Amino acid sequence: MRNVLRQDFIRLAQAKGLSQREVLLKHALKNALLPVITLLGLYFPFLLGSALVIEVIFAWPGMGRIAYEALMSKDYPVLFAVNLITAAMTIAGNTAADLLYHFLDPRVRRA
Repeated sequence: MRNVLRQDFIRLAQAKGLSQREVLLKHALKNALLPVITLLGLYFPFLLGSALVIEVIFAWPGMGRIAYEALMSKDYPVLFAVNLITAAMTIAGNTAADLLYHFLDPRVRRA
């Protein structure tokens, strides 16, 4: 956020007479959220990996536990299904990040 607040377009918005709140919400926050959106879109599929560790340690039922039990019993169709769901989560996370980019960054709309 600090880097964005030092940009020329922020100074221009302040020079136009916009309030500090408008400058922060309409201009600075949109541009500061772009790296956060990228990381969230990429970390979305890692939720399944985290679930696997937590569910195995605490013996909770869930997809992570199913994947672990399928791996131990060599149940390949279940492993393929878990892999398919992980791939779908990756695609969904990247698509959601791209859609959020479209709404937040006007440079993406022109491309």
